[in-house]
Amino acid sequence: MRGIIIAKYTNAERMFRVLERKEPDMVPHFELGIDRKVMNKILPGASFEEFIEHMDWDALMSIDRDFWEVEVLDESRRIFRDEWGTLKSYTHEYVPVPLEATIKSEKELENYQPPDPDKESRFEQIQRWVKRYKGERAIIAMVMDHNSMTSDLLGFEERLMAFYTNPELVLRVHQMVLDYFLRYINNVIEAGADIILIGGDWAYKNGPMFSLEHYHKFVLPPFKAMVQQAKKRGVYVMKHSDGNCWSFLDSIIEAGVDGFHPIDPTADMDIGEAKQKYGDRLCLIGNVDCAATLSFGTVEEVRQETKDVIRKAGVGGGLIVASSNTIHSAVKPENYVEMVRAIREYGQYPLDIKALS
Repeated sequence: MRGIIIAKYTNAERMFRVLERKEPDMVPHFELGIDRKVMNKILPGASFEEFIEHMDWDALMSIDRDFWEVEVLDESRRIFRDEWGTLKSYTHEYVPVPLEATIKSEKELENYQPPDPDKESRFEQIQRWVKRYKGERAIIAMVMDHNSMTSDLLGFEERLMAFYTNPELVLRVHQMVLDYFLRYINNVIEAGADIILIGGDWAYKNGPMFSLEHYHKFVLPPFKAMVQQAKKRGVYVMKHSDGNCWSFLDSIIEAGVDGFHPIDPTADMDIGEAKQKYGDRLCLIGNVDCAATLSFGTVEEVRQETKDVIRKAGVGGGLIVASSNTIHSAVKPENYVEMVRAIREYGQYPLDIKALS
């Protein structure tokens, strides 16, 4: 250990400094999500707030979960219809998966009514956190991007085919979803969010889900509008996407994004290379491997990988260490605890590069 940690900044200030690519007192940490079973093994019976205080997360993240579950159709199979009308099911993880599209024709689109982005209950969690944590821990509101929501509404394969066969349909649905999220973003900022995190995967392990031509036509323009809506209100913006995203990063930065998560190590996204190429323009968030190391590795392997991430990308600030996606149900609780311990031990500034080797 490097001795007693004396905090120079609040957890929130630490997050803001790294999003501005400045050096804080120590490397920050938070997660996009953590499975309840893992939480209970570490701190039995704790609420989410009690857990993040115990682990000393630098930020809390709220998801608009109201749209996830509206009408339960089969309780035993955990099948429901969400607020957007999409048929979904819960697996053993806490994030549901779509089973059936909502809009199957242009006629159905004509009669479709999206949910209300001004619904008061959407903002209750953030409002509670603002009263409890504002200025102490950064408050993040996660927004699913228009691309992911359109995939739910039209169906994943159907949406990709429509890029070719019915591009006007895609553009109409994108605009409808964008209108919703522009209002939602404004509302969560009014409620007190410090950071907007735009979720939704754009890539597979080996590369993009769509051609760059379709990316620039269908995906990037609405994304830019979402980023600009947040930036003009003075908040920071992060983007999440799994997969190999090298071909997107320049345009993501040009759109005004401050941080990118998770620099997917299973998709040839080396965080050292990302630091070298983009570290002066982009805060890097990640990338301790939750598919392998955190789930199946030893405590010592977790410790070493965490040190490697800090060594590769921590110099000068601009790094938030987290898992390479979320702390899902297969992550060993002791491995997650060790990752956080290593961040706090080896992530103190000025970094001790010799100790990180």
